[in-house]
This record gives sequence, C-alpha cells and structure tokens, in this order.
Amino acid sequence: MNDASPTPATPATGAVKPSLVGATRAGLADFLRALDLPEREIRMRVNQLWNWIYFHGARDFDAMLNVSKALRAKLSDRYTLARPEIVTEQVSVDGTRKWLIRMAQVGAQKPAEIECVYIPEADRGTLCVSSQVGCTLTCTFCHTGTQRLVRNLTTAEIIAQLMVARDRLGDFPGLAAPTDGLVPSGEGVRAVSNIVFMGMGEPLYNLDNVVDALGVMTDGDGLSLSRRRITVSTSGVVPQIGDLGARSGAMLAISLHAVRDELRDRLVPLNRKYPIAELLAVCRAYPGASNARRITFEYVMLKGVNDSDAEARELVRLLKGVPAKINLIPFNPWPGAPYECSDWERIEKFSDIVFNAGYASPVRTPRGRDILAACGQLKSETEKLRARARLAVE
Repeated sequence: MNDASPTPATPATGAVKPSLVGATRAGLADFLRALDLPEREIRMRVNQLWNWIYFHGARDFDAMLNVSKALRAKLSDRYTLARPEIVTEQVSVDGTRKWLIRMAQVGAQKPAEIECVYIPEADRGTLCVSSQVGCTLTCTFCHTGTQRLVRNLTTAEIIAQLMVARDRLGDFPGLAAPTDGLVPSGEGVRAVSNIVFMGMGEPLYNLDNVVDALGVMTDGDGLSLSRRRITVSTSGVVPQIGDLGARSGAMLAISLHAVRDELRDRLVPLNRKYPIAELLAVCRAYPGASNARRITFEYVMLKGVNDSDAEARELVRLLKGVPAKINLIPFNPWPGAPYECSDWERIEKFSDIVFNAGYASPVRTPRGRDILAACGQLKSETEKLRARARLAVE
C-alpha cells in the first residue's frame, strides 16, 4: 500500500512527533512495535487505541482509561493525537462550510494544504473530501483543474479530513454542535453521515490510499460509516474503476459531462486516453452495480455547449443497460471561467427528457457558491495567493 501511515521513528530533538490520527490498524500495530511492545499484546492494544481514536475522538492519551499509565506515558512521549490545522473556515449563507486544512509535514514530504467542504441537509450531512493536493487533470470547466498537481494525499491525510469535520461539528461523544450554522436535524442522524470523494484531485490516481482510507472510515468499531454512503467520483480512469469496486465496495460516480468524444476531449481531456465507449463498458461491469446500487453520472450544464435536447436523448441512449442515475449540475462560475451556466428552463427540459426515459435526473442544488465551495470551485487559498503574487511581479 502507498503511504498508509508515517513510518514510526524516534523523533529527533525539535522534530514533530507523528500523530496516530489517520493510522490504519496495521499502522497502529507498527507504531506500537516501535515501542517494543510484545507481539502477543499488540492486537489488544490496537483495538483499544482504535476505539479511543475513531469512536471517542480522543485528543489526549490520558483519556484512554483502559490503557495502562505506563503505556500512555510511552505513547505521549513518542506520538500525538493531533489533527491537521484548520487555517480558515468559511460558512455559506446556506450552511455549507469550507475548510482550508494544513496537514503536518512528515519527513521529506511537502506540507499539504487542501480544501474540503461540508454540506448539511435535514436528513444527512455530506463531507466532500480531497484525495490529492491540486489535480493531475485539466478539466476545462473545473476551477480545481487549473491548480497543478503537487502530490497525492496519504491515507492518514484523507482520514484526517473526516476527523477534523467530526471535531468541528460535534460529531464525537461529548462534543457540542456549532451554533453558527446548520447541522442535520433528523433523529439519530450524524453530522457527517455521507462521504463523497469529489474534492481536489482524481481519487483513482491515488487508489491504494483511497481504498485504505475507506477501510478505516467504514470499520464498524470506529468511524463506522456505511459503504453505501460513500461515493468515489472519477473523471474516467478506466483501468482502475473495476479495482475500486472489487477492493472497496464504494458507490461509483462518473464525471461524464458530454455524450460525444469530440466534446468530451475538450471538457475532460482524459477522454483522449479513455474514450466514452471504453468508460461505459467498464461501468457496465462495475462490481455490485445494480438498480439498488446505481452508478451516478455527473453532467455539468454548460450553456450552449452540452445542453441541447439532442444531447439529452443521446445521453439516454449511451446509458442503456447501465444501472444509472444522472446528476445534472448547474455550472458553478469562478473567476475567469470560460463557460456560463445553462438557463434554468433549458436544464429543466434536459432533465425532463432524461426522466421520461426512465432515469432519475435530479438537478443538484448549488451549495456554497458564495464561498467558492460548490462543485468544481475548490482551489486552495495558498495556490490563489501564489498566483496573485506571480501576477504582481509580471
């Protein structure tokens, strides 16, 4: 696996101690081995740490009352339970939250700053997480795609986004929900009940770390999220799609956005490598796909580009035989964007054609537009500041 956890090591004087937050079970075992614990004891201690970190959200080793004082002291001497730093938090008028999160530097890795978004609704709370710093793709309608790829996020850094959100939203036992925004109000509904890998980056270009993170998120003794409530979105990395389904059981979303290769080549340049026919063929074979576990096809509505009646009918033809639903996404503008959002009447007509053909075709309500937190708008603040600095000296 790639970068599942920082390698345990004795911190040098003045060095940052590794955090156990975000570690897999195997990673926790390695951290404990570095303390010279006997092998027969490690499994029990991993279970204890797992419960305290991921069920209780412990922030201090002294809270772990069923762990001996001697072990707590060793853990505290070598490790921490630190979360990444929230650099900024923005709260939209609709309750959407966007966090700029700074990850701790580990070894020679570049420190990461990424954005993730929380979207509250009455019956659920959805966290949109990032899988890369920047993005390796250059989709022309997506603001994130204008930021160059820096690196993949580690498993721990992906999980840490959920930990930060649960801390901030009062989603661990004993924590209070914030009073400056909305949280789900349904009885027994967690603040974070759903995860979508639709933030910065292409998840399938970081597949090993994404799969490991999904394993931690869905572990029933810890964070305990349902696999059916986690969706991984891809722009169409065809060779990895089957692996994602076989290894994770996650729900699949495809950023489609066009029904002709000529147009999709422009909107989603990855299409030049994996054209529409190849993409749909692998979707038809996606493990576990059924009418109860439909694949979501995302289609951003671009005025005069991909929103005609003919394209709606071709979309229906292309998806024949695929257990699918189509999310129509009104284009979310960003500074310098080369597109406009389709008119509402055009979106409704497109949706009607798809719906009348037997496919669910909800129009996604734009959320967080006022804080650039809507679909396709994420781009880390540090990258924007660097761009402004370059312009200032040119």
